[in-house]
Amino acid sequence: MDPATPLNVIVENIIEMNELFTEVAMGDGLAPLLVLVGTLFVVFSLGVFGVLTLGALGSLFTSN
Repeated sequence: MDPATPLNVIVENIIEMNELFTEVAMGDGLAPLLVLVGTLFVVFSLGVFGVLTLGALGSLFTSN
């Protein structure tokens, strides 16, 4: 099996997902607002858990 094939599939899926989310985000009604709020929620969650993870890693390498 070609090692680049799974990577190509992942890249193609990301491109297709981006196009589908763009269609939804440009839709009517509350769709753009819901996409924005969902994005902010995911970014905030990733930021909080990223900081917590960095703190946990930092506590492994520091002495009390």
